[in-house]
Parts: sequence; structure tokens; C-alpha cells
Amino acid sequence: MSERNNDNKVSGTLFRGQRVIIAGGGTGGHIFPAIAIAHAMKKIAGDLEILFVGAKGKMEMEKVPQAGYPIEGLDIAGFNRSSLIKNIGLPFKLLKSFLQVRTIFKKFRPDAVIGVGGYSSFPVLRFAQALGIKTFIHESNSFAGRSNIMLGRKATRIFTGTDGMEKFFPKEKILVTGNPVRTAIASASVTRSEGVKFFSLAEDKKTVLIVGGSLGAKSINEAISKGLDDLLAAGLQLIWQTGEPYSKKAKEIAYEKKSVWVNAFIAQMEYAYAAADIVVARSGAMTVAELCVVKKPVLFVPYPFAAEDHQTVNAMQLVNKNAALMVKDNEVMQKLVFMTIELSMDEGKQDELRKNIGALAITDADMKIADEVLKNIE
Repeated sequence: MSERNNDNKVSGTLFRGQRVIIAGGGTGGHIFPAIAIAHAMKKIAGDLEILFVGAKGKMEMEKVPQAGYPIEGLDIAGFNRSSLIKNIGLPFKLLKSFLQVRTIFKKFRPDAVIGVGGYSSFPVLRFAQALGIKTFIHESNSFAGRSNIMLGRKATRIFTGTDGMEKFFPKEKILVTGNPVRTAIASASVTRSEGVKFFSLAEDKKTVLIVGGSLGAKSINEAISKGLDDLLAAGLQLIWQTGEPYSKKAKEIAYEKKSVWVNAFIAQMEYAYAAADIVVARSGAMTVAELCVVKKPVLFVPYPFAAEDHQTVNAMQLVNKNAALMVKDNEVMQKLVFMTIELSMDEGKQDELRKNIGALAITDADMKIADEVLKNIE
């Protein structure tokens, strides 16, 4: 434990400033919740030192410093399911990452490590567990990843986004917290009018927000491109987040179409959610959590190649509660545009989905996780 003179109170007990590593990233679905947890911990214990560890070349190396936290990068990559030959160097990268983790630990001397998923989580938590340092896992999905299942055996506590995770983790270690939602979204006060104006769109038209996750979604983008004229002819306007690979093509397709705002990434999602009447999205755990908080009718298109097809599991949890609609990725070209237009014309269905998805919202997951971690390392 690091020696400090400054004391704070956590849940009625004495807490001395300590050091915590938060490991993980790769996508916004891992990074933004991790930052939310960090903010919550600093809110409770101001003298806490937090260091992020991510994967070099991934978006956490940019987003984490922007949020005000230091980050160290590892030379690591995940298992490539589509091209086995690309995995030849994986054992060497994993070994190198463990050596890098050892250097980071010697310098930072963490009292605890939190893993939020992504390539860098495994070597950092594995190394911490080997040293007897307390480790915490946040499993956002309703189907746990293999790395987290392995790490869960020695974890101090496992925070889950949904219940029913006893089939993956020791029951006594699980705390169902929900998934942390970005403060900018959870505490947003942006009106629909302000949101629509932000994207230079019309207030009297229904707005469809199309998001494929922070990296975009090829199938959704192609379906929207094909059916763009039909969507506009139905009186709809679009906020279309394409991801970087499809951005140039989408901008060419939408050129001079005033009812379409298109860009690779949306930096201020609170304005996009405020403007949206309907959302078309992938069903990553964080997207699902955010949509519950903002209470929007949504048509999910799960990414079919996610590990253990967890995005379909995520979406079906809401579909089964009549809180969302879903179209399979392999049917998106035939059904997505039609179903979007159909939903836009059915006010009763929109109200029903809005009410049911809103009932599933959790807004304090970050504080629950932060409080439990700090209680365990005091």
C-alpha cells in the first residue's frame, strides 16, 4: 500500500490515497465506461492515483488523455478469427506485453487493478493476480468473454451489467451493477430542439440516428446507402455516424442532401440522442445501456461476429421485454429501411418501446463500482 498523509471517507470508513490501474479498451464500449468509473472513484477519493493501460494504436490512447488521465500502451493484439495466419505473432506479442506490464507495475505499484475488457485487460489482470494484488472485473455483456471467465476465478469482485451471470463466474463474487454510462449522457439536459439545431436539421421532421458503434458498421452503412432515397421520401432526416472506413463514401452519397448529417464519429452523443426520435444501432453493451437511459425507440442490428455472439444476446434481452426491435445482420439489406420507415409511422409502437426501454435504465453503475472497489482496498 502506498503511504499517504491525506485521508478521505469512503462508506463511513477511513481511506488513504492509493493507486489503481484500469486496464482495457479497443472500442468506445470499453473506454467510456472505464473513464466513467475513474471519474466516480476520483469523486469519492480525490487523492487516488489512477493509471490506464491500453493497447497501442487503439482509440484509448487518444480518448483517455482527453479525459485527463495518464495511459501506458502495450504492444498487444487480439485473436484474429477471420485470418488464422495473422495470429502467428500473437504469442510473442503476449510475452512482450507481460514484460511491459511488469515494468509498469514496478514503477506505479498499484494497490488494485480493474479490467474493463479489451486486449490489454488480460495480461494486466493476470500479472496482478500472480502478485496477489486485488483485481476487479467489469463484464458489460450478458455473455462473458473467455478471458474474463479465466480471470474471474481469482478476481476479488466481478461487476456485471446484467443478472444471470452465475454460469460464468463464482456466484459469491458477483455484484450486479449495470453498465456505467458517460456522465455527458446520463446527466444531459439537451432538448430535442437544441439537438436538431446542433446538426442543422429541421425541427418538424422525424430524426433517425444511425450508429454502428465507435468503429462503424459495414452492413448498416450499406443498407442505409441503398435505401437513403426511400428514407428521405418517407419524410425522415438522418444523423448518420459511419465510422472512419465508410465516411468518405457516405459523404459522397449524401452530398447536397440537406436532410442528412453524416460523419465518421459523433463527439457529442448527448446532442445526437436528444435529436433522435428513432435509433438504428449495433447492440454492444454500452450502446444498450445508453439507449435505456435516453429512452429511445431502437432497432438493433447485432454484430454477428462478436465473441460468443454476445450482441445478439444483448439485443434479445430487450426484445423479449418488448423494449426494442431487432433485425439480423444477414437480413439487413432487405429489412432495415422498411422496418425503420414502418416504425417511424407507428406512434403507438414508439411510445411503447420508449416506456419499456426507459424502465431498464441504470444511472449509478459507475458509483456502485467505484464504492465497492475502494471499500475493498482501504
